Parts: sequence; C-alpha cells; structure tokens
Amino acid sequence: MGAHESTRRAEPGSERRPRSDAGTGERSPSERQERKKKVLTQGTSSMAQSIADAIVLKQGGVFLVTEQGGSIPLQGEHGFGLYYHDCRFLNGYTVELDDARPEVLASTAEADHAGVFRLANPRILMREGHIMSEHDVGLRWERVIDGDATAVYENITVHNYARSAVDLEVKLTFRAEFEDVYAVRGLMPEALGKVCAPTANDEALRFSYDGADGLQRAVTIRWGCRPDAIDGTSALFRVRLPPGHSQAVSLVISLSESSGAAPAHRHAPAPSCSGADVAAAKRRGEEHLAAQAQERAHVETDSLLVNRVLARSFTDLLLLRTPLDHDTFFAAGVPWYTALFGRDSLITALEVLPYQRTVAVDTLRLLARFQARERDPWRDEQPGKILHELRVGELARVGEIPQTPYYGSVDTTALFLILISRHAAWTGRLDVFHELRENVDAALGWLSSPEAHPEINGYLAYDSTSKSGLVNQGWKDSGDAIVNEEGQIAEPPIALVEVQAYVYLAKSGLADLFERAGEAETAARLRREAADLKERFERDFWLPERGVYALALVDGGRRAAVCSSNAGHALWAGIADPSRARTCAERLLSESMYSGWGIRTLAADEKAYNPMSYHRGTVWPHDNALIVAGLRRYGLDNEARTVFGGIVRAAMNYRMYRLPELFCGFPRGEHGAPVRYPVACHPQAWAAGAVPYMLASLLGLEPEGFERRLRVVRPVLPRLVRRATLRGLAVADGRVDLEFRRKRGDAVEVDVLRVEGDVDVVVEER
Repeated sequence: MGAHESTRRAEPGSERRPRSDAGTGERSPSERQERKKKVLTQGTSSMAQSIADAIVLKQGGVFLVTEQGGSIPLQGEHGFGLYYHDCRFLNGYTVELDDARPEVLASTAEADHAGVFRLANPRILMREGHIMSEHDVGLRWERVIDGDATAVYENITVHNYARSAVDLEVKLTFRAEFEDVYAVRGLMPEALGKVCAPTANDEALRFSYDGADGLQRAVTIRWGCRPDAIDGTSALFRVRLPPGHSQAVSLVISLSESSGAAPAHRHAPAPSCSGADVAAAKRRGEEHLAAQAQERAHVETDSLLVNRVLARSFTDLLLLRTPLDHDTFFAAGVPWYTALFGRDSLITALEVLPYQRTVAVDTLRLLARFQARERDPWRDEQPGKILHELRVGELARVGEIPQTPYYGSVDTTALFLILISRHAAWTGRLDVFHELRENVDAALGWLSSPEAHPEINGYLAYDSTSKSGLVNQGWKDSGDAIVNEEGQIAEPPIALVEVQAYVYLAKSGLADLFERAGEAETAARLRREAADLKERFERDFWLPERGVYALALVDGGRRAAVCSSNAGHALWAGIADPSRARTCAERLLSESMYSGWGIRTLAADEKAYNPMSYHRGTVWPHDNALIVAGLRRYGLDNEARTVFGGIVRAAMNYRMYRLPELFCGFPRGEHGAPVRYPVACHPQAWAAGAVPYMLASLLGLEPEGFERRLRVVRPVLPRLVRRATLRGLAVADGRVDLEFRRKRGDAVEVDVLRVEGDVDVVVEER
C-alpha cells in the first residue's frame, strides 16, 4: 500500500534490537521489565467509553473508529479515532451547527471503506434571536477511506428542509495528538516525541508530530472550498440556503510519515477534495473489494439470517485483510489489534481456507520471515518460535515495547505447522512446504526441545522466564485466565490441554507431507511421537469425575481440574479418544457450559466463573467454531448444529450481523440478547471467520488434494437451513459447485452442479 512519495515507512522487524540512538535510548533491564509488565496486559483497556456501538471504516492499513453520528469526541478517554501504523493520528473531530451538536438519525457502513451518516439540527436559538425548529436542516455526511492514498475523503451536504431561508455556521473541529496505540489503551501514558503547534490557512489545517523514532507524522486537512474563518483548530463555513436548496463542504484528511521534519509553513501534498473525488474514491474501493471477493468461493442458503451473517463475515474479512510489504494477512481486530498476530492470523486463515487460499500463503510467508532466530528474554524469543505480535509504531521503533516482534505465545508455532499441512490438503501441492522447509524444521525443533521451553511430564508448557512477559501464553492470555478447581490463578509453568492437541495435529499432518516428499524416516518418527503423545494425553488430562479434559497441567504434573472450552479443542485436533468424545461433548453442551448463545470459556459451576470476565465465562465465536469442527469430527452432528444455531442467533443481535470478538456468558433465558463486552474488538478476524468455518464443517468438506478428490462426509444442514449452494470451491487445481438440500428428517442430498478441472467429488452419507 502506498504512502506518499515523500513518505518512508519503517520496515517492520528491520530493527531486531531496541534502538539506542533514538528517543529515550536503551533502558536498563529492570526498567524494561517494569515497562513490559504494563504493555503486555491483554484483554483489558482503560478506555472509559464503550466502543461496542462504534462505526468502523477501514481500507488497507488506515482505519477510522467513530461514534454513531460519525464524530470523534474531543474530550475524555476513549478509543475512537483515525489510525495508521499503530498511531492514532486524529483523536477528535466534530461537526456543529451554530455551536450545537446535530442529532444522529442514521448511519451506515455496509461497504466498510465507506460510510454515510444522516444528521439533523436540534432546536437552536440563532444568533439573530429567533429559534430554528428541530430537523429544519439535514446533513448527509459521506466519508470514504482510500488506503492507497492514506487519506479519508469527506463530503458534508447541508440541505434546507424549512419553508424559509436559513443562515447558519457549520464548524468542523479537530484534535490530533499522535498517540501510539499502547498509549491510547492507557498502558504507556508518557509521550516520547513532540507535538508541534498546528498551522492553518484558508487551504489547509496541518497537525504534525516529531517522533522519537526520527519520523514526522502529520495530518493535513485540505478544504474543497475556503472556510469563512479559522478559529484555532476549527474551520467555519457560512451556509446560506433558500428553501429546498443544498450546499456541500468537501475535505480530504491525509496522513503521512516522513523522515525529518518539514518546515512549519509547508503542507504535505494532498489529493483534491471535491464531491466527485469522494465518489471516485468510493468507486475505487468498491472495485478493490470486488476483485478480492472474486478470489473466494461463494455460499448462499435459503435462510435470510444465515445469509446476512455470512455476508457480513466475508465483508469483515476483506476489511481486516491488511498489507505488509508484498503480502497480506488478517489483522486481528479493530481497534486494539490491527496488527500481525501469529495466533489470530493463523486461525483466521485456517477458518477461511475452505473458501480462499491466498491469505494463508501470505500469512505463512510473513510469519516465516519473522521466525525467531536467537534468544532474547525481552521478547520471549527462542530459535524456531513463531511470533505472537508485531507492531510498527513509534514505541516499537525505539525499543520501548518488545513487540518488534514479541514471541510470547506457546501455541502459535504448532498452528503455523497445522496451516501448512491443511493448505497442502486443499491444494494437493508441496510447493509451500518446500519453500518454507527450513522454517518447518526450525519450528519442529522448537516444539521438541526441552532446552527451549519448559516441559511438564514431557508436555509442551510455558513460563515467563524473563519474569516480565505475558503470564499466560495460550489463546486465553489474560493474567487471570488459567485457574484451578479452587478458583485460584494457576502459576506457570503450565501445559495447556489445547496446546498438546495442536502439537499432535501438527505432527500428524506434517508426517504425511514428509512422506510425500520422500522422507519416510522423518514421517515415521513424527507419527510415533504423535501416537505416544495421544496415549499419554488420555492418561494425564482426562477427568473421569468431570467427564471432560483438564484445562491444564501445572508444576509437578498436577491437574487444573476445571471444565473449560479448551477441552473442545482436543476434539478439533483429533487427539481425544473416540470413547470419551461424546462424554466430553455432553459436558460442553451442559447448562453450565452452554449459555444458549454459545459455549462459555469456563463452566458456570466453577469457582472462578465470571460471565463478564475476558476468559473466565464469556463466549468467543472462534472458540465455538473450533469446537463445532471437533464435534463433527467425532460424529456429534446434533451438538454441532446446536452450537452453530446459538452463535448465528447471537449475531442477529449485533449491528449489521457482525459478531464481536466475544460477548458475556449470561444465560440466554435471562436476556433477550447476548450481553455485550464493552471493549471487544469489532470487527475481529477469527470471529468473522467463525460462521463460514462452522458451515464448512457441517457440510462435511474434507479435501484430499493430492488425490484430486473432495470428500463430502456426512453432510448436515443447520436447523435454520433447508438448502445451501456453494460455488467456486477450489480443490487441487479444480473447482466445484455443490448444492445441499434437506430431504425428510435431517437427511441431506448433495448435487454436484459443476466440476471444472481434474477433481472428483465423493459423497459419503450417514
């Protein structure tokens, strides 16, 4: 994606060590450890204002988070704003009519790069002394994000609906403080650089910031028509309208990064900003989205609800697709995690793999490029590990935070290997395996090296060896996520149940690829290791009195004997013994675990349960999606359909059917809608991929790309659906179109509508 010609973007990862020649310089180890304790806090935010109803627009690396009426509050602590490269460039932007805030009538952001806000005047005492009745004047505020130009195009049309002429002032006010996203979250309060005094004239308003990393960041607002006055950081436009007439105020907000400060009187080059430019930017965005949509398979059902949830899911996935150099990945979520996260990006790519392959390959290449090659406690880095998080903002560039990248996740390395094998199963090709062979070997080496990480009874575990990293390093990575049956927080080292399952699946899948590559000895070794792990796993993790797998083993091999959703990931990976799968599923679907909207992260009868806790009782759509796939693997079809139905009905209660990162775990019977988690990301990548992945699991899509075959195994349809059509499904080098129809009862008939290329379709009914 493009910065302006004068913009020189820092290459993420180009500085593998904290800088000693910029900003505050190198900190002492004790200072860095204390700082890291603050910046690695996950799952919470100091934001006082909820973003649950925020309007989100994004294209490429630029995204905007606003209130329902399109504004960014000028006061208070909040997460709204205009962001780029881990920096909030604008943290305030309001529109006023004669010093009065307009009322919000409607807002839409269906295209995700473009939005329209309908506003109207409140009852206003005018300067001349008369009163303007409410809704005499309407505003149509249209905005479009152009990621390639790192700009936001806007057109504010004022229309007079009164029977007499109106004469009023439209005031646009801006605030720019250039906070790093960690400062926005309240984790890094001090600024490192210098916010320069804004400059303004009748052509543009410019804010700039001289960063401690040597970059000057700037926001330039250029007017389509000259303001009647400039008052500080406000532009005032006089609007005089006869009845039935309109007047437009156009502007473009350009973001830039450059090395070296520019003279204060100069303004950065900016695109033109007429109403036609806004329309052209919107059209370019639509063409870009349409081109990306052509890359994937399309699915449609006879259920309006399911169709709307699917459409929103795929639209959000396009929105979250983010470029990094020449590759793209699914950014984890807006606004806090719009970055490359190993776990999130990998799981989302796995969810989308039945429909789209490109992002999976790009994600693998990116993560391989940043694979750890040295030991560094500051970053929890060990050779062979796949990163947890990569940031590119000022704090990362000067070494104030370790996300450059940071490697504190215990499961990402196995997920990296799982995606390689699943991609090969769909494509029937070994090219990615061969391309990343050194990375595969390094990742396997880390998984099997007790010197690289702690072990508990031979199981892969984690510990914060630096005593300043993430305390918990699985997907439930908040500090209080992992608990024992007494409700106490478990202390590392910790061997999580799902991590062992991921290691099993990674080795099982890679064994097939090594064998196909002619390395039978390595394949046999991996199969032996996987079989041994599976046998020991049943002995050490199964809780017969609970009918479920333990959340984890802790120091000394003691079990964290609580019922959690993590156990369902053992079903997904296939490590669970078939004789225990149904018992485990019954526990997961019990009243204490299944809220009616989805499976909770922790059972309601556990002592540590809290339906409002980030990881101890809430419901996460992606977590449920993996469990649904696991239920299907073991033939538990009705249970899988129940979970699918709950998640889809939950989506019905969210704006535009957009599933958030998580929601609270209160029982469905207590409320008519799922209770929102106030600072949850939305859109969020693995939540967006959840429903498409669950549907693919229910339809029984099992690729055998090397055999040029697609198996459709025991297909079932959700209870809300009687017909589903899947077009353009890519298997090996071919494509197929399928139609699924419910017959009597739950029986499903599959018609092969079209086959293109060398691929067979085999339907295996019940």
